[in-house]
Amino acid sequence: MTEFRIEGDDCPLADATRATNAVVDGAPPLLRDDGNVLLRFSAAPNDDLSQFLDTDDRIRYLYQSANDGKYNYRCLSLHQCVVHELISAGFMVESLTYQDGSAILTGAVVGHEVLRSVMETAGETVGVKLERVYALRTEEDDSIAQQWDLTPAQEESLRQAVNMGYFTVPRKTTADEVASAMGISKSAFIERLHRAQHALFTQLFQSGADDDET
Repeated sequence: MTEFRIEGDDCPLADATRATNAVVDGAPPLLRDDGNVLLRFSAAPNDDLSQFLDTDDRIRYLYQSANDGKYNYRCLSLHQCVVHELISAGFMVESLTYQDGSAILTGAVVGHEVLRSVMETAGETVGVKLERVYALRTEEDDSIAQQWDLTPAQEESLRQAVNMGYFTVPRKTTADEVASAMGISKSAFIERLHRAQHALFTQLFQSGADDDET
């Protein structure tokens, strides 16, 4: 899973939240064969937002309905935003929120190659900042983390290092390569790894000492 912050985008929803102080929760935009983008989103009742969208020349066929205290919108946009570039690179959108002209985008990336492609696309796009990267977890993963008192970031670093052969003799990969696959700096990876090893070794040796005493 990855989380991006997109700043400075000039798409209609970013401009609308910048102008009206609204918070918009959006579904993944759908690019149609005719080049238009289908937008589906919701927000708290805000007449300024509705008026801004209605007068935006890039918006077509704006539809608004009220449900459970929220306004739901559907429209076509003539403008393709930065989100589409990340989707084209393999990013699968889970949530999309616009606020104050910025977008917070979270979603899944399957495989290291897809992650690298998405990261390269983000790096080539002005205003895109990676907020965090974390692995999807299962109940088994959670029990391991709880058992050894590791943070999610520490466990992710250990798993990535093991999977890429960082601990084999001789090593099959470098710290730079593991860090790159995780989308973080080498120094951040080394720090997480050292903290995880310290936590594991401390618990292992303390457990051994307790066993000897008994």
